[in-house]
Amino acid sequence: MPDVVSGTAPESTGSAVSAEVLALGERAKAAATVLAQAPGAVRDEALLSAADLLEEATDSVLAANRDDVANAEAAGTSATLVDRLRLDHGRIGAMAAGIRNVAALADPVGQRVDGWVRPNGLVVERVRVPLGVVAIIYESRPNVTSDAFGLCLKSANAAFLRGSSAALQSNIAIAEALREGVVKAGLPADALLLVTDIRHSAATEFMRLRSCIDCLIPRGGPALISSVLANATVPYVIDGDGNCHVYVDAAADLDMAADIVANAKLSRPSVCNAAESLLVHRAVAETFLPRIVGCLGDVELVGDAASRAISPQIGPASDDDFSTEFLALKMSVAVVAGLDEAVSHINRHGTGHSEAIVTGNLAAAQEFTRRVDAAAVLVNASTRFVDGEEFGFGAEIGISTQKLHARGPMGLTQLTTTKFVVTGQGHTRG
Repeated sequence: MPDVVSGTAPESTGSAVSAEVLALGERAKAAATVLAQAPGAVRDEALLSAADLLEEATDSVLAANRDDVANAEAAGTSATLVDRLRLDHGRIGAMAAGIRNVAALADPVGQRVDGWVRPNGLVVERVRVPLGVVAIIYESRPNVTSDAFGLCLKSANAAFLRGSSAALQSNIAIAEALREGVVKAGLPADALLLVTDIRHSAATEFMRLRSCIDCLIPRGGPALISSVLANATVPYVIDGDGNCHVYVDAAADLDMAADIVANAKLSRPSVCNAAESLLVHRAVAETFLPRIVGCLGDVELVGDAASRAISPQIGPASDDDFSTEFLALKMSVAVVAGLDEAVSHINRHGTGHSEAIVTGNLAAAQEFTRRVDAAAVLVNASTRFVDGEEFGFGAEIGISTQKLHARGPMGLTQLTTTKFVVTGQGHTRG
């Protein structure tokens, strides 16, 4: 089978792209041309074959993963990051099931978005087409290798991947199985290419392959995002921080509010759609704050003077705390005078991810959704619902916090663009 990965090129000192990385990019671009013409049924066959072969390769993937986990533990990696890295039979089964679920989704490629007939009889249509080469740079989660592959192949894009050194052996083993499945269905193995050059300069080169990469999606923490913002010259979509808020309005059902806040904070604290900040209208703060402190249990709460005066269990918060994505059992709390102050606070400290209001006042809900600047705004629902699968997309490649091309959960549709198809009958323009 063709090589899965690149080798290690000589150390690069400038902004130029090495021949090794460029060669991989050109292979991805060639594969993307073939995939764009491949029928949906063939792409689905490749996905199902890849899922089967991934499961068959479970023992070899787990052996590779044990090496990665041992190296991470020896390096003193935190337990949370090691857990993200670790695979088992259940997780590999879930990865294969995820690929099969993607295969069962509707094919976005070739869909007619809209169309019209001009007064001169010219027919204008807009149809969905693949982006081409989708590059993804990601950190220690080897499941991203299979997730990204599945979504890219379903949308007829080549997946050009650069994982972290921590998951290198796991990613290689996974990619080998997936590529074998693609070949079995008659498509090019280079539908999935994995860069194994772990130099920091190679990551920068990857971000600068303008001649080959059509869209870059970074999946990782603040350091990775900062590197993309500083170095990338290719188009990118930022899967950004989630400093998400829940605002409990004066007209909130406090039972509902307690359930929503607890779910948004506790169900999975380490993900981007977990709530990091709680805002409470002063009219209900005396009643609600002591109650929610009890509901949140081991969560470290830090807050403003008004919240601390009501609940002494709340520690003092710095201004930075209100702008921080904790990804842990920690939450900032503030008492606000009303909707205006809540919106102002969110738009100042939020990251444009997901913001929620709990209220029984329809006018307040409508005002909140109109004025809050975020990819997703929720009324009487947990921020944890901001997810591609929960939105009915089937799966997602990430959650965009920017405004161009894609915003919010990015599913198959967001991995396509459109082109105009114009049909005439000998039309010429005067």
